[in-house]
Amino acid sequence: MNNRALLAAALCSVALLHAAGASAQAWPAKPIRLMVPFPPGGSTDIVARIVAQKLSERLGQSTVIENRGGAGGTLGTAVAAKAAPDGYTLTVASTSTHVVAPSVYVNLDYDPVKDFAPVSLMAVSPYLLVVTPSLPAKTLQELVALAKKQPGKLNYASAGVGSTTHLAMEMLKFASSTFMLHIPYNGNGPAGSAVIGGQVEVLFGSLPALLPHAKSGRARALAVGTPKRSPSLPDVPTVAESGYPGFDASLWLAIMAPAGTPQPILDRLNKEIVAVVGAADTKVALDKAGAEPLTSTPAELAAMIRDGVPKYAAIVKTAGVKPE
Repeated sequence: MNNRALLAAALCSVALLHAAGASAQAWPAKPIRLMVPFPPGGSTDIVARIVAQKLSERLGQSTVIENRGGAGGTLGTAVAAKAAPDGYTLTVASTSTHVVAPSVYVNLDYDPVKDFAPVSLMAVSPYLLVVTPSLPAKTLQELVALAKKQPGKLNYASAGVGSTTHLAMEMLKFASSTFMLHIPYNGNGPAGSAVIGGQVEVLFGSLPALLPHAKSGRARALAVGTPKRSPSLPDVPTVAESGYPGFDASLWLAIMAPAGTPQPILDRLNKEIVAVVGAADTKVALDKAGAEPLTSTPAELAAMIRDGVPKYAAIVKTAGVKPE
């Protein structure tokens, strides 16, 4: 009886594998939902739409963006984590949602490692420090001097408590020994609008969302957070150049699927995303948006998340961000 039971179990497993393989071969047979856990107009949304359009062309099915912002991207990410693992719901993961959130949210409704199957990186985006044009500061040094002269009078926006825009600014405040009041918004788009409208004076936001405003003069760019200058704004110095050597603030964006998604589907997705991001026209679009095209293997993306969680836990602690 034991041998019969083992044989039956083995046959059942083989049948399930064949069924999964057949399903994966037929994929995609309908539109794919790509969850963007931030409002429209932010850096995550901009990059996601560029990649989604090209992915639709390669797969022969529409890739439909669903924006669901809130709580630093964790609300939409939690929805994606609970979706059926059939390849028809994907999510845009980021530094915020997968390596910062575990240190910022006490009751996080998903596990960034266990609940997701990594697919590939899409892009890395620098952070750009901007101020409202009415502020007299023309350089980072002048902003620091102004903040020290009037501690607590200047306000800075972020994409939400514990977001990478929040932490980037806290890192800068710590490095420059300044104090500015934090005003959190629901995403990069609303935060950028607040600076353009003069409701807040400062934002250290992701470059793709702020690039049009910096080029038009609706926001004044003071510095980029990466070690090297951005090709999109070659005349804007880095924070490191401006007196804070070693400073580095950037955002990675990736595609992930719910855990349990069949491996053949994940393999196909990785292949297609690598092809999409590597295409010349996609590179031009991402460069124009201020994002650096970058892909990875699933294993490399998984390692980035595992290594990033403790790294950002230390940054959160140093910044004094209180878990919510």
